Formats: sequence, C-alpha cells, structure tokens
Amino acid sequence: MELFKNPNIDFLGRKSIFYALSVLLLAAGVGSLIMKGGLKYGIDFTGGANISVRFAEAPPIDKIRSAVSGKIPGEISVQEVSTEHEVIVSTMLDATQDSAAQEKAIQEARGLMVEALAEAFGDPGGKLDFNNASSQMLVDRLREPFQRVSIGISDQELERLAGAMTNYRNTPPRSGLIRNFDELKAIEGLTPAMMEVILQECALAPFGIRGAEAVGPKIGRELRNKAFLATVYALGGMLIYIAFRFELMYGAAAVIAVIHDVLITLGLFSLFDKEISLNVVAALLTLVGYSMNDTIVVFDRIRETLKLSRRDPYPKVVNDSINQTLSRTVLTSSLTFITALALLVFGGPVLNGFSFVLVAGILIGTYSSIFIASPILVAWHDMVESRRRGKK
Repeated sequence: MELFKNPNIDFLGRKSIFYALSVLLLAAGVGSLIMKGGLKYGIDFTGGANISVRFAEAPPIDKIRSAVSGKIPGEISVQEVSTEHEVIVSTMLDATQDSAAQEKAIQEARGLMVEALAEAFGDPGGKLDFNNASSQMLVDRLREPFQRVSIGISDQELERLAGAMTNYRNTPPRSGLIRNFDELKAIEGLTPAMMEVILQECALAPFGIRGAEAVGPKIGRELRNKAFLATVYALGGMLIYIAFRFELMYGAAAVIAVIHDVLITLGLFSLFDKEISLNVVAALLTLVGYSMNDTIVVFDRIRETLKLSRRDPYPKVVNDSINQTLSRTVLTSSLTFITALALLVFGGPVLNGFSFVLVAGILIGTYSSIFIASPILVAWHDMVESRRRGKK
C-alpha cells in the first residue's frame, strides 16, 4: 500500500531545522534533570518496603492499589507473584533511616495496609482479624472472654494455645490464610467451648499478610547499573552488527540516532515528572530495537539505491531512499503508535510508564531515522570523501 505516490520531499534540505529541534528537546530535558536533581526513580530502584499478601480469591490489583494508596502516601506498586492469589505490595521507604527506624516504618506500613485492605474487602465489625493477628493479640483478646465463660486456662497455657493457632495458620498449605474456623479443630487442646468464644471474638479477613521486609538502596543501585549496562550492551551489539552488515559509518549514525532517542525520552520523563521503573527500562530497550529497525530500513534502501544510481550525488541518493521508504515508515509507525496510545489511555497506572515510553519513542524514533540518522550519515560520508580528496 502506497500512501504517497512518488514523493519528492527535500528532507536533507531541512536538516538544520530538525537539528535545532533536537537540540531544543535535549536542552529542555537536561535543564529539567538539573533542576530536579536527576531522574525520579521508583521503588524498584530506590528501595522500599515489600509486603506479601495472600488472598482467598483472585486479587483485584486495581482495587488493592486504590485502597492502599488512600492510607499510605507515595508510590504504591502491586504485583501478582504466584498462582496462590499472592501479591507483593511495595511502598516507599526512607533509605537514610537506620535499621531500627526502618523496622518501625515497615510495621507502621503493615498496620496501615491491614486497615486499608480490611476497609476495602470486609471490615471484621469490631472483631479481631484472626488472619492478621499475632499470638499476643490473640492472648489479649481471648483472656477476658475465656474467664467470663469460666474456661479455666492459665496465661501460660493461653499463650501456648495462641502460638499453636498462629503457627497452624502460617504453615503451608494455609500459608497465613484460614478460610474457615473449622480448620482450627485440628489443634490439640482447643475445646468446643473455646471455639465458641473464638467465633464470637474473631473474624476471618479474605487476606493475610505473609511477611514484610525492607529493600535497601544497594539493590536499587545494582538494578540501575544493570539497566544501564543492558542498554549499552544492546547498542554495542547493534553497532557491531550494522558495521559488519553495512559499514562502520552506518552503524555509528544509527547508534547516535538511538542515543538521541533515549536521551530525549528520558528528558520527557523528567519534564512530565514520571518515575523510572523496571517496566520503563524494558520499554526503553524496546524503543532501542524499534528505532534501530526503522533506521536500518532506510539505510538498506540507501545501499540498494547506491548500486542503481552510482553517478548521483550521495545526498540525492539518501534523499531518494527516504522518499521511497516514506509510505512504509508512516504506515508502520502510525499503526504501532495507535496501539501504544491505546495502551497509554486504557492500560492503567501499572503500564503508564511503559506505554508513555512507547508513545514518545515511536514518534521520536521515526523522526530521528529520517531527520537525524540520515543527515549524520551524509555528514560522515562527506567528511570521509573530503579526507580522501585531501590525501590526493
């Protein structure tokens, strides 16, 4: 399908305008990064508190995120991690705190999360939530009711019984979640009278907190370094491939254009105050591949046109090649852009960063393959030819 019949647009003649546009975008991004002190990293890279929660049924991710966000300030990440209806809820944590302060912050976050999830998925109505209660909480709650109905049990025995109940609850396959109090009948020493009191004083939430831990900034730094190295290795591999498949100047022009795309996209993240997460890094690597593919299509046509038009000036060959691939470029980029835009609009907060990179990257990558990579290729070619003439 041809959108344009024999187009003859002088792309290279307008290269100064687009060079200026790129410099402006890069300057805006760099200025934003300087003013904001760098990129805004998410929990994946800065560290935080990871709280594992198991649900009785398939967890509604959006509802969980909404409930927790109402109680705990800052970024909230909710990720399903298994087929056992388990999720990890990550919250921001001050990495400068000492271990004691971090432990206190984790417990506070845990309490707020239980409160938020209880409100969203069924308030126990004043009863003690058995699935999220500690053994000491059970002792404090059951001591007086046991005495009131004349259940003769010492504090030591009550502590042993409470410990047995919480251990039973936390042991697989229950793993922190009791679905019916009848399950407790297997515990030795638990009488029917005690069970009746427990039914009156306790309730079962449809979720259980399995554990909470801090993820320090050291792990975040390691992830940042690995993400950077992954991008560098990808660019290096592409440079080697294109230099082997075409020539070194083609590979260098393509890599410079992709670096241009990544830098502008990161600048847009800073300008729009968006956070860098592992999803965003994955999207950036996708952008690197997409932009490189778009550039290679143009470069391949340049090489083919050179064989057929050996007498034409090199800039004309490049310009003709861009025109010949214009319909393909516009069609491919437009369809991909529509898909990414739909993902940005309807994908929800989890995919927002990923889809934002794709939307921005498709526009910038298509633009750079025409207005950045190709002019760089012509400039490199002219420089090489100038040196050859100088040697003669």
